[in-house]
Amino acid sequence: MTNFKLKQEINDCLLYADLISNQGFEPEGEIRLRDMVKFDFLQFIGFLFESDGSTIQPELTFIQEHLGMYFTVEKFLRFKYDRCMGKDFINTPPRSLTYFAKYDLTQKAVSSDKPLNKSRFLVKVYIDLGQAFIDINNADSAGIANLTNYTLMLENYLKQLSLYSSDITASQTSPVNKQPAEEKDETLEALMEELNSLTGLDNVKQDINNLVNLLKVKKMREERGMKQPSISLHLVFSGNPGTGKTTVARLLAKIYKKLGVLKTGQLIEVDRSGLVEGYVGQTAAKTKKVIESALGGVLFIDEAYTLTENKGDNDFGQEAVDTLLKEMEDNRDNLVVIVAGYTDLMENFVESNPGLKSRFNKYIFFADYTGDQLFEIFMGMCRAQDYIPDEEGAAYAKKYLTDRAKQHDENFANAREVRNYIERAISRQASRIVSIKDIDDATLKTLTLIDLKED
Repeated sequence: MTNFKLKQEINDCLLYADLISNQGFEPEGEIRLRDMVKFDFLQFIGFLFESDGSTIQPELTFIQEHLGMYFTVEKFLRFKYDRCMGKDFINTPPRSLTYFAKYDLTQKAVSSDKPLNKSRFLVKVYIDLGQAFIDINNADSAGIANLTNYTLMLENYLKQLSLYSSDITASQTSPVNKQPAEEKDETLEALMEELNSLTGLDNVKQDINNLVNLLKVKKMREERGMKQPSISLHLVFSGNPGTGKTTVARLLAKIYKKLGVLKTGQLIEVDRSGLVEGYVGQTAAKTKKVIESALGGVLFIDEAYTLTENKGDNDFGQEAVDTLLKEMEDNRDNLVVIVAGYTDLMENFVESNPGLKSRFNKYIFFADYTGDQLFEIFMGMCRAQDYIPDEEGAAYAKKYLTDRAKQHDENFANAREVRNYIERAISRQASRIVSIKDIDDATLKTLTLIDLKED
């Protein structure tokens, strides 16, 4: 069955290729850029193809309908093994994308007002093409992982060129028939770009992208009346404080909503104190009330291990767990629960109860940030608050954060540590400049070595 939306996106890519060629970015040799785009799409499909021993006619029909290419079984299989199986394929951006990127970079140099959307749009079509083909190909989790890894490689390529912006995808429209775009913060593409633009968290991004690809393919199969894989939406986020668990949970709640698996997509964040009371019966009522507020969205329980680590007669954490498990069962289609905390303690939490173990079987690990990543977070927080470290101050901050990343103790809080550091620097700056008469904007914005230096 032809996916007409995807077919239009592919046609849009070919029109963009013609535009880019007309601007002087035509590949050397006889092949045209639009043909190179189609060839690269075909290689991508060959890379994703997995044979289950049955007929591959649906896959060949898919290629014919969406790329206009005709293959016999033997020719397609030969193409796959000759062109798509090399060990470098997964790590090499397609040639057509490099031309799209070169064009976007020249547009960036000419005008900062022009949307740099050509290369980003091409990557979006790779994602949509891969998801649609996997639906046809009935690929298993390994096929989904190949799709995720390849498209993340494409996105990382654009990031290295500073062409990956959350301002791009939301404005995507056909180059022929332009329609008003949906608001950036209401589109799935914008939410995924926000996730993938977070500093560090590479394995987290890979896991979430993989989950989203699975859910998209599941929805395609549901629309066709096909059997669907069982996918658990409940998650365990493990890692040290300040590694982005709450930020990712909030984004994931919105992503689940856009995918249609949740109705409202709000995030309700609680810890033990928000669930447990000191008398019999009160904890169950309090926990149930919190869960009711989370229906249609995500309940995020931070430091969830504290609910089960003290199993004395006067501890009612287990009552909260029992209530949680019952409500998760009663609202299985209207509630997602994410539990979070230190890695070892979260493993003990899940293992403490068979009901927890059966519902929480997907772990996502949040690694500590490196020194370079902490400095990137530092610069981002400065920009967000309209501060600029001077050259000497920035050099000190980078060394300080690198040393903290290497030598941090058990109380080190990753990004929270950066936030506290900036707050201390702003406080010192305020004390330094408060008595200056006729202060200018540059002085108000600048954080100097004196402000940033820790005692």
